[in-house]
Amino acid sequence: MKVVIDEEKCCAAGQCVAAAPEVFDQRDEDGIVVLLNESPGPELEDSVRDAIAVCPALAISIEA
Repeated sequence: MKVVIDEEKCCAAGQCVAAAPEVFDQRDEDGIVVLLNESPGPELEDSVRDAIAVCPALAISIEA
């Protein structure tokens, strides 16, 4: 699994960080998402999928 973020779409809501803090963080200056782990292991897949589901800007996706 490869996580992809679109910073242009990010609205800095922080829902991804709440869902998967091992994978996502936010920049201090503007709250835009920061990808901490582009290829998280299978144990984090459910958390990443939750983050995708709760992102109001649809800024997160997974590539096969």
